[in-house]
Amino acid sequence: SMITPVVSVMGAIEGLAIYEPGLGALVVPLVVVILVGLFFIQSRGTARVAAFFGPIMLLYFGVIALLGVTSIVAKPEVIFALSPHHAATMFAVDPFRGFLAMGSAVLAVTGAEALYADMGHFGRSPIRVSWLVFVLPALVLNYLGQAPLLLREPGAIPSPFYLLAPEWFQWPLLIVASMAAIIASQAVISGAFSVTQQAIQLGFMPRMAIKHTSAAAAGQIYIPVINWGLMIAVILLVLVFRHSSNLTAAYGIAVTGAMLIDNLLLTVVLFHLWKWSKWLSIPLLLVFFLLDGAYLGANFTKIPDGGWVPLLMGLAIFTLLTTWSRGRQLMRQNMAEGTIPIEVFAKSAHSSDQRVPGTTVFMTAASSGVPSALLHNIKHNKVLHERVVILTVAIQDVPYVEADERYAVKDMGQGFYRMTLRYGFLEETDIPLALKHVTICGGPFEMMKTSFFLSRQTLITSARPGMAIWREKLFAWMLRNAASAMEFFRLPTNRVVELGSQVEI
Repeated sequence: SMITPVVSVMGAIEGLAIYEPGLGALVVPLVVVILVGLFFIQSRGTARVAAFFGPIMLLYFGVIALLGVTSIVAKPEVIFALSPHHAATMFAVDPFRGFLAMGSAVLAVTGAEALYADMGHFGRSPIRVSWLVFVLPALVLNYLGQAPLLLREPGAIPSPFYLLAPEWFQWPLLIVASMAAIIASQAVISGAFSVTQQAIQLGFMPRMAIKHTSAAAAGQIYIPVINWGLMIAVILLVLVFRHSSNLTAAYGIAVTGAMLIDNLLLTVVLFHLWKWSKWLSIPLLLVFFLLDGAYLGANFTKIPDGGWVPLLMGLAIFTLLTTWSRGRQLMRQNMAEGTIPIEVFAKSAHSSDQRVPGTTVFMTAASSGVPSALLHNIKHNKVLHERVVILTVAIQDVPYVEADERYAVKDMGQGFYRMTLRYGFLEETDIPLALKHVTICGGPFEMMKTSFFLSRQTLITSARPGMAIWREKLFAWMLRNAASAMEFFRLPTNRVVELGSQVEI
C-alpha cells in the first residue's frame, strides 16, 4: 500500500516527460499533488465515484490491448515469443543472466496479487474470469506489441508503453493511464484499511478509530491514523526515489515476498484444512516454492537499489504487531494472577454490598475471574446494581458470525451474568446493537438504564520484565495511544465510566 501508489501514479505521470521533455520537472510535484489529494478524499468514501472505476479499468485494458494488436499486425512473428523455449534457451546459454532476468520478468504481472486480495469480496469466479479472460490477455498483447516498436525504433526504450501510441492518441493515453493508476492506488489504500481492521479485531494491533463511509456497504471504512501514516510514507518515497524505475526493485521484493508467504499459507491449507496426503501435497508445494523462491532470490540482488524499503517496512510492522500481541498476553497473565472466581465473588458481594436499581456492564478481555473495574467499583462506591453483566467480546477466526451464535449467557446467580459476544474479524463490534437482541439475561437492556464500566491500564516498570525494555516502552506507547474502547465498541458516551489501574508486565 506504500509502494503501489508511488509506482502506479508516478509511472503514469512520467508520460509527460516522454511526450514533452520540457515538462519533466513537473512530474514529481504533480505526483505529490495527486497523491495528497487522493489521501484527503479518503474520509469521504468512494461510494459516489466507485461506479466509474469498473468502466475506466475496462477502457484502460481495452486500449492497451488494442495498441498492442495494431503493432503486432506490422510484425506478426513476435507471437512466437510466447513459446517457453526462448526462456529455456536463455538459461542454457547463460544461467546466471537468466536468473537475474527473472527479477525483471516478474514485474510484468505485478498487480495480479491485488486481484486475488479481493477474492473475499467478489468470490473466485469473477476474479478468475477477469484475470484469465481480460487482464492477462490485454497485458500480453501490449507487451508483444512493444517488441515490434523496439525493433523498429530502438530509441523508444525509455518508455515503449507510451511511445506505442500514435501521436494523435498520446495525450488521451496519458489521461486514461493516470486515471487507472489512481484507481489502483485507491484499491490498495482501501485494502490497507481492511487489513488493519482485521488485525485490530484479531488482537495484533491496538484499537484505532474506524469510520464507516457508506451506509450500504459495510466494507467501506476509513481509518485516519493509517490514512495519514500512509500518506507520509508515500510522499517520502516519491521525494526520495523521484522515478518509478528506481522503486521497481522494492516493488519486486514486496510482490515476490508476498507470493512466498502465500505458499506458506497454502501449506497450512493443504495439510490442516483440506487434509491432502503428503504424496500429493509435497510435489505441488515444491513446484510453487522453487518457482517463487527463484523469483524472490533474483529480486534480492536489488536490495541495495531500493529493495531494502519493503524489508525495512516489513520488519518495522512485524515488530509492532508482535510487540502488541506479546504485551497484551503478558498484561492478561498479570491481571489474571490473584483473581477470584466470579461465583465466589457474587455470593460474598451480594450479602455485603447495597444493591441499587439499574444494570451495569463490566467489560473484560478475560473469560474468567472478576474484572478489575468491578473490584474498584466495590472498593470505592460500595454499591452493586441489581443486574451485573460481565461482558467479553470474542473475535472469531471467521469473517462473519451467524446471528444465532452471536451471544452466550451464563447465569451466575444473585443477579450476576457472564456474557460473551462473538464477532467475525470483518464485522463491526457494535455492542449496544447486539444487546438489543439479548433477552435471556434477566430481561431486555435499556441503554438509558445501563452503565458501562471500562478498565484503563497504566503500565509500570517491573523488576522482572517479560519483554525487552525497549519493547515494553513501545508497548506502553501503543497502549497510551490506542483508541478508547468506548468509541471502538460504539458505547453511548453518557453511559460510560472508566476506572484506572496499574499493571506490571
